[in-house]
Amino acid sequence: MPNICIHDKIFTPFLNAHIIGEKVDALARQISQDYAGKKPLFIPILNGSFIFAADLFKKITIEAEICFIKLASYKGTRSSGQVITAIGLDIDLFNRHVIIVEDIVDTGKTLSAFLPQLIHQQPASLKIAALLLKPAATQFPVTVDYTGFSIPNKFVLGYGLDYNGLGRNFAEIYELLEQ
Repeated sequence: MPNICIHDKIFTPFLNAHIIGEKVDALARQISQDYAGKKPLFIPILNGSFIFAADLFKKITIEAEICFIKLASYKGTRSSGQVITAIGLDIDLFNRHVIIVEDIVDTGKTLSAFLPQLIHQQPASLKIAALLLKPAATQFPVTVDYTGFSIPNKFVLGYGLDYNGLGRNFAEIYELLEQ
């Protein structure tokens, strides 16, 4: 995997598609086992999680539903500090087993702002599945129940993650090359 240039930044390979695929398969097996007979509702957070959510959901072997929501807090390579809800949740969560699907959990601000809205609807259970977790960036503690990879506090793109709208389409994940 060669370096890539997106807008004005250079990114270097970080996780290849094969490694990502193996991790998604393992997460799907674990979730399918944990939720056997419970028909969970997956709530992927757009835009970033759409590729991870699709790959994960295809591998789920139990009855399950999916409903997307759009939340945003990033502008460029930094969090804006404000969570914006663009597309709301249109399904009743009462007594449902809910799994939030995130591409990346770094500061935890987006989820910490969103989770109380879900808890208010009294789901039977509420878990979080994230492909990437940045423990060193955490400012708002959030428990991630299913983690693909713990990564350093570096800006990454690819596999659904972007830099100012570009880079989501790469099957691999790249990290920002500091210059």
